[in-house]
Amino acid sequence: MIRRLAALCGGPAGLIGACLVLLIVAGGLAAPLVAPYDPLQVDMTAVLEDPSAAHPFGTDQSGRDVLSRVIWGGRASLEVSALAVVIGTFGGITLGLLAGFFNGGWLEQLLMRVLDAMAAIPLLIWAIALVGILGVGPFTIAGIPFGNEVKLLALLGLLYIPTLARIVHATALGEVRGNYVAARRLQGVGGLRIMLSDVLPNCLSPVIVQATLLLAIGIIIEASVSFVGLGVQPPQPSWGNMLADARDYLFSGEWWLSVFPGAAISLSVIAFNLLGDGLRDVLDPRHTAQALTA
Repeated sequence: MIRRLAALCGGPAGLIGACLVLLIVAGGLAAPLVAPYDPLQVDMTAVLEDPSAAHPFGTDQSGRDVLSRVIWGGRASLEVSALAVVIGTFGGITLGLLAGFFNGGWLEQLLMRVLDAMAAIPLLIWAIALVGILGVGPFTIAGIPFGNEVKLLALLGLLYIPTLARIVHATALGEVRGNYVAARRLQGVGGLRIMLSDVLPNCLSPVIVQATLLLAIGIIIEASVSFVGLGVQPPQPSWGNMLADARDYLFSGEWWLSVFPGAAISLSVIAFNLLGDGLRDVLDPRHTAQALTA
């Protein structure tokens, strides 16, 4: 059973990554059930307590349970990363498929040059610029308030599009030149149907792998933006703003304030990278062939 699961995940490393990802996602989704305390509950009688049986990760400068805040902080990071990847994947597949299928014309040049211009500026710079323009407080659209998380996931989603679109574009270019596409055209099948039913399925494998890796990048970006005060706003917990709060206690002995949020970020990034590498081994036949001939 374990061998079959490992094979599905691309090997033991992929299986470990998949298990860690499931654990992290389950913890985030079940945060109200598994967190031992309210992450916003202030207890001035338990300020900066060492890790103990009552508080396994200790307490912070306001007496809040660090374990509960780490669990709830993971929920915020995963929400931003996952929704951004959904937006980026949908947009990247759509634009990359159009540019690859209708290659050689003005549409391909227009789409790819715009995407290249977007990709030329680093993600973190875009995030800081957007939040700096709109401010760190919530904004309202049609009477509905939106917080910084919405700004950040929308921006990340848009900026994931160039990476995923270029992958789909490169794959679609190779598929469109295949004999099976020419045969389908000779059969009188329409271009839209060929694009969606024949070309698109063959472009999904590298997209799935890249989307998994982008989840890890999204966690880092969300933590970075929250660390500088432009992401999730206190008192709501986020791994980034927890690390920002811990800066004042780096040299006073309260090591747990920075170690546990930092470890959560590191573990999440490692888990998604292991899973992505495993999926690449399973889904990318070229990588598998190279490994066999090496």
